[in-house]
Amino acid sequence: MISISPRAEAYFRKLVEQQGLPGLGIRMRAVHAGTARGECQLEFCEPGERAHGDHKIACEGFPLFVSADSTEALDGAEVDFVSSQVGGELTVRAPRLRPAAPAVDAGLAERVLHVIESEINPQLASHGGRVSLVEMTAGGEAVLRFGGGCHGCGMVDVTLRDGVERTLRSRVPQMSGVIDATDHSTGASPYYR
Repeated sequence: MISISPRAEAYFRKLVEQQGLPGLGIRMRAVHAGTARGECQLEFCEPGERAHGDHKIACEGFPLFVSADSTEALDGAEVDFVSSQVGGELTVRAPRLRPAAPAVDAGLAERVLHVIESEINPQLASHGGRVSLVEMTAGGEAVLRFGGGCHGCGMVDVTLRDGVERTLRSRVPQMSGVIDATDHSTGASPYYR
C-alpha cells in the first residue's frame, strides 16, 4: 500500500489542474527496482493511457496509477511534499525499491559488493564506467574488473586508488586492498586515452 500525504496530494492536484486536460492522472513506476540505482519515476497519465494491470489509487481531483510491474517495489512507499521559500520538494520513500544494506555479520564479499553497487558504480556511471567484483582473495583483497569508460582509461590508476579503494576501505575496513584484474589494453572506448 502506498501512502500519499495530503500535501503531496494537493501538489499533484495542482499540477494536474494546470495541464487543463480532463481525466489526466499521475503514474508511478519503479525504475531499476531491486538495484542500487532504483528510483521512483512519476509522469502524467493521459486518459486512455492506463495500462492493463495498473493499480489505481483514488485521490481527490485526479487518479494515481501504479504500474503493474512496480507494485511490489513501491509497496509501503510514502509520498510527501514539503513547501519551502523556493517552491518545495516532493519526496518518495520506498523501502523496497533498493536492496537493503547487508547485515553486520554478512560476509566480506557481500559487504564489498554492496558498496560497489550502491556507491562506487553510480559515481563511475557519470563517465560511462563500472567496476565488478571478480573475487575476494584469502588475504582479504578485492579483485576487481573495470568496464565501460573505465576499461582502458588513462586515469584508471587514480580512480582505483583515490576513488574505489579509498571508498571500499572506509566502508569495509576489514578489506586489505584491491587488485585490478582488467586488461586495459583491450579497452574499446576509454573515457580518457
